Amino acid sequence: MSAPVLPLNSRGKLASSLPAEQLAEIKELFDFRRVGYSLDAPFYTDPTIFNIDMQAIFGQHWIFAGSIAELPEPGDYITVDYGPYSLIVLRNDDGGVNVLHNVCRHRGARVLTEPAGSTGNLVCGYHSWTYSPEGNLIHASAPGETKFDKGCFGLKRAHSRVVAGLIFVCIANEPPADFDETAKIFEPYLAPHDLSKTKIAYQQNIVEEGNWKLVMENNRECYHCDGHPELACSLFPTWGLTEGLIPAHLEEVWDRNKQAQSSLEERCRRYGLPYEVVEELDTRVAGIRISRESLDGEGESFSPDGRRLSKKLLGDLRDFRLGRCSMHLQPNSWFHFQGDHVITFAVFPVNEHQTLVRTTWLVADDAEEGVDYDLEKLTYTWKQTNLQDKAFVELCQTGAGSPAYEPGPYMKSEYQVEAFINWYVQRVQEHLA
Repeated sequence: MSAPVLPLNSRGKLASSLPAEQLAEIKELFDFRRVGYSLDAPFYTDPTIFNIDMQAIFGQHWIFAGSIAELPEPGDYITVDYGPYSLIVLRNDDGGVNVLHNVCRHRGARVLTEPAGSTGNLVCGYHSWTYSPEGNLIHASAPGETKFDKGCFGLKRAHSRVVAGLIFVCIANEPPADFDETAKIFEPYLAPHDLSKTKIAYQQNIVEEGNWKLVMENNRECYHCDGHPELACSLFPTWGLTEGLIPAHLEEVWDRNKQAQSSLEERCRRYGLPYEVVEELDTRVAGIRISRESLDGEGESFSPDGRRLSKKLLGDLRDFRLGRCSMHLQPNSWFHFQGDHVITFAVFPVNEHQTLVRTTWLVADDAEEGVDYDLEKLTYTWKQTNLQDKAFVELCQTGAGSPAYEPGPYMKSEYQVEAFINWYVQRVQEHLA
């Protein structure tokens, strides 16, 4: 069962009804966080801090919800659940996206209960209250015993943005304004892959027994990548390291990585594709890291020999040997764009100790399974990697619950973990101020 939702004041921040002593203790945890060290145990185990996360992070910032490939036609929808929230993300007749709170204005029932589907009007299964795709109440099946203004009982709406085929939602009254600047950074990298001409090859949902921040921390470093033998075939194990940090046993790999990166950058310049590293994970509200990086072997895809996993090139691309365009966005997503397919990752917190990780593989919309790609081969590396990451996260969650746990230092190669935590602490402190 989820922890109770704390009340909000008129500005959407924590209400003063939260006991002053408890709020002071929580603020102290944030104010005296030891920089360069993992967080204190309550950040991963305390239901009150989880509720603060839902309000300060997932209630205020732009969240990655899915891609336009998941909503190819008008009326197609997905439902997105995180913490106490449930949203309907629906493709409208104009080609845009409507985002509606999935809470009926009659008795609060979930209006749509399936994770995805296609619909005309939205009909609540409880008492058949019916809403238009815009969320307007158009029918309430009361037999005339009550009169009320239907215009006052539409589904509540949330904000949405579609950038380079990625759908973002924000439930705050006033979304952070700097997302527009972040979108200008990543759109030129992703647009050539043209997600509007892709389809879902496979989608995987895994519930990890760990706090959402542990899931994100695990993704932000490759210090643990010896535990990913399948991924190590194509992802250089020197990822995250720099000159001076290369251990002796990886010097040969480091040289191979530099040569592959140099060749990749030459091809990107030839095709006019951006590849430079932009890293502003904790220096802007909509934190981002993006780059195009070489893959080992043939440098085409996440396969044992680096060769392509789908025969169809995406979008306007002219070459399979484009490595991976990798993007991290705060707070809940990361992506890998290759020449032959795209993988999106979305993190949706369930409660303080459980997190849904949704992985979606996208291929060209005219790619045919069994002809242009083998589904098992396409998904193998990241299916295995996801299961390994799940185990790592759950080890940490178990440890955070132990009385013997205390924060430990991040290594230099874990600097992006520190950046994520720094971003998180800043955002919550702003909310609690």
